[in-house]
Amino acid sequence: MSNMRERMMNKTAEVRAAKDIKLEPQQDRPTSPRTAPGMAGALAQAQQRIVELEKAGAASEVRVTDIVPNPWQPRQLFNEVKLTQLAESIREAGLVQPIVVRRAAHGYQIVAGERRWRAHKMIGKETIKVVIIELSDEEMAMLALVENVAREDLSDYEISRSIRRTEKEFPNRKRMAEAMGVSRSELYRYLAFGDLPDFVIHDLDIQPRLMGAHAAEDVVSVLRDKDAHAFDIARGVWARVVAGDLDQTKLARAIKQAIESDNNSSGGVSDRSIEKIFSGKNQAGSITKDAVGFTVKIKAGMLSADKEQKIRTLIAQLFSAGSAGAE
Repeated sequence: MSNMRERMMNKTAEVRAAKDIKLEPQQDRPTSPRTAPGMAGALAQAQQRIVELEKAGAASEVRVTDIVPNPWQPRQLFNEVKLTQLAESIREAGLVQPIVVRRAAHGYQIVAGERRWRAHKMIGKETIKVVIIELSDEEMAMLALVENVAREDLSDYEISRSIRRTEKEFPNRKRMAEAMGVSRSELYRYLAFGDLPDFVIHDLDIQPRLMGAHAAEDVVSVLRDKDAHAFDIARGVWARVVAGDLDQTKLARAIKQAIESDNNSSGGVSDRSIEKIFSGKNQAGSITKDAVGFTVKIKAGMLSADKEQKIRTLIAQLFSAGSAGAE
């Protein structure tokens, strides 16, 4: 879907594992937010910070139910087969390496080792070995983002969600792009997921690999400033991607062609008028009039049974009165 992961992995190829990093004498840390020169720097610094803190703490045991995942964890889906294998290994041989956590308002948050924690839950373990460290929100967020993007096969949508959750930990997007080792244009491409229609986001939450970042950016561009009718057309085209009948890389072009075809069959854009219907500040639907007909569309959930009946009664009365006047 993109070559972002490949370039990140190349940047981090020479980065040593946390256990292999030799600690340098501690120096005073700057109080301003750290901006690493790139992904390798961000990952190495985050890893070394954890090693330093692990050295200062001893392993202990806490209740599995007192632990929650890292709130900035980008991964939504875990490989169930590998997770089951890990769980069986822990059941037979125990946990070899404690997970790393930090204290939270209630209990603990995972810094590293979510798969091991999930495996413990899977086999019904009540406690788990942990090393408790102190870590800032920025370090937590950046570690989760950099480590997962560089090391794991995340989908573009999962990367996007993590970027948005991590964004508030940085003063601006320029600094965030620098910390990740990517260009601002590439960062904005991933942020385009946030501007997709709700019906696309709903399906991506279930199947994150349905669309890549380039396709997301193209679809957002095609639908920019379009009316509700265009979004209805896009919904129909998107359904073909979900069904596997259309490649996601061709989605934007297919939506554009479908909108243009609809405009031509209706006598052109100038022959259509669209009026939005609002309920307070929220759009409840639209009224479209063109060469084909007069269409009223109300969004699902905006009509109560009483309102629906009133509309049906009004339409019946209008056409009943028209028929009587014609006789």
